[in-house]
Amino acid sequence: MLGFELDFWDYATFATFALASAAAVAIALFIAGLPGRIAIARKHPDAEAVKIMGYAGFLPLVPWIQAFIWAFKPTDIVDIRRFPPQEAKAVDEDIARLKGDDGKQNAALAATSRPAPDRNTTG
Repeated sequence: MLGFELDFWDYATFATFALASAAAVAIALFIAGLPGRIAIARKHPDAEAVKIMGYAGFLPLVPWIQAFIWAFKPTDIVDIRRFPPQEAKAVDEDIARLKGDDGKQNAALAATSRPAPDRNTTG
């Protein structure tokens, strides 16, 4: 091979480069998925979109930063097409699906453990 004999140290160098490359890819995938994991943990209503934007926007970096900020955005906004209990149930089902859990059982538990919304209409 081009007049060179490959010995143990050459193979050790190749193995080191391969391990370093695999570690770099694993770290990059971990960092790229961070906004999605944060959004799922915070039960963000748009957790799936944050997750996709985190992976898709990692190389250009600006969309990844936006997804990271979006994951921490307050989630008290209610979809006006549904009442708050229905919205909470839908968000819980989405989060359970993204985590890979049984969505119906967890959504039922979450719906019973949430406090009733304050519907005091004084004014």
